[in-house]
Amino acid sequence: MEAKEYIESGVLELYVYGLLTEAENDEVNAMANRNPEIKAEIIAIEKAIINLSSSFSPFLSHSQFEKIKAQLELKHGKVVTLKAKTKWTNYIGWAASIALLIGIGYQYSALNENKTEIKNIQLEKNKLQQTVVELETQNKETNTILSVIRDAQTKAIPLGGQAIDPSASAKVYWNQEQQVVYVDASGLPEPPEGMVYQVWALKLNPLTPTSIGLLENFTADRSIFKVDHNAGAEAFGITLEPAGGSPSPTLEKLYTLGKV
Repeated sequence: MEAKEYIESGVLELYVYGLLTEAENDEVNAMANRNPEIKAEIIAIEKAIINLSSSFSPFLSHSQFEKIKAQLELKHGKVVTLKAKTKWTNYIGWAASIALLIGIGYQYSALNENKTEIKNIQLEKNKLQQTVVELETQNKETNTILSVIRDAQTKAIPLGGQAIDPSASAKVYWNQEQQVVYVDASGLPEPPEGMVYQVWALKLNPLTPTSIGLLENFTADRSIFKVDHNAGAEAFGITLEPAGGSPSPTLEKLYTLGKV
């Protein structure tokens, strides 16, 4: 933290008021020793407090007292000598000023706490707004997927499990009129770290695979993906490949396959 920011933070006032913890006092002392600007600010605050405190307990010098006494004797005769004011009366003014300064310190501390609370509330508000935006985007995507799946022109093509995992399954939703393809991979296990499922459109004679997309960020909660359209597809298959995909399918890791 720069010296200017440290001075404007209000920590130095709390330090002078004696409202910091021992650890915080040590931190201020260390900062003051390293930075003359901070040390000068502490001295300025202390002087301001002394000046304010003195205003609560005005001082009357001996010479001033004798002058006032002489004037009173000229007008009214002998003045009865009063006992000097005891020291405890001076302490009352100091005590009042110290109490006032402590009160100011606590108010200043409370103000900083309120500012921090307002800042935290604003951060929470921003997070909630971001969450609302994300939910609206997800809702829009879900409605788009449902509209394709429910379309009478959409073909639902089941993909059955293969030798590597006979229990695996998937489904391709292909709408040639809209030229859009979605893959529901909820029947596949989550891929291991560093691996990704890759979807292939296949021509069978001769066998010609064409990659139409990767199922990236696959989780149990996110298993429906839009992939590229391929007008000449006669079958679809899904293989497990290294992250980033492969130029050709790894047949030993063919999880699902299904004809159109």
